[in-house]
Amino acid sequence: MNIPNLLTLFRVAMIPFFVITFLSDGISNWFALAVFVIATITDALDGFIARKQNIVTDFGKLMDPLADKIMVMTAFVCFTATGILHPVITIIVMSREFFVTGLRSVAVSKGRIVAADILGKVKTISQDVAAIVILIWRSSSVFCELLETISVICITVMLLLTVFSAINYTIKNKDIFCKERK
Repeated sequence: MNIPNLLTLFRVAMIPFFVITFLSDGISNWFALAVFVIATITDALDGFIARKQNIVTDFGKLMDPLADKIMVMTAFVCFTATGILHPVITIIVMSREFFVTGLRSVAVSKGRIVAADILGKVKTISQDVAAIVILIWRSSSVFCELLETISVICITVMLLLTVFSAINYTIKNKDIFCKERK
């Protein structure tokens, strides 16, 4: 097992710790923020190391984006469960992730790879930034109104990028829905 794959597994293992620290009354909210930020850093780090050392594996191709999606969706479900996010926002984010993952699966069954594009990568960054800003807002006792406003802006931008990214993947890969397998 190489370092990037170990970092991916570490990120998956951090998900329950995020939930515990986020939902626990007796634990500081800063711990949930720290867990999420560490997970985000390991996401960037494992990809960087894999590309730099040319050790891209099938496991990494599958698990790296999956670990990121699970972490983000877990955070958004926690935000919804505690009333921070409206359920519709979380449903839109989750629907987009399942849709694009399904699209990629259908593409693979037809011998085609649907790679992440720049809009998908910007969407991922916007989701991470929105989650981090929400966690800072939830943890802080100063600048609460400003942090709430910034959170709303980040959520709005993230939601728009999530929807536009789904539309973009659909348009760019519309032939996948129409072509029959030979």
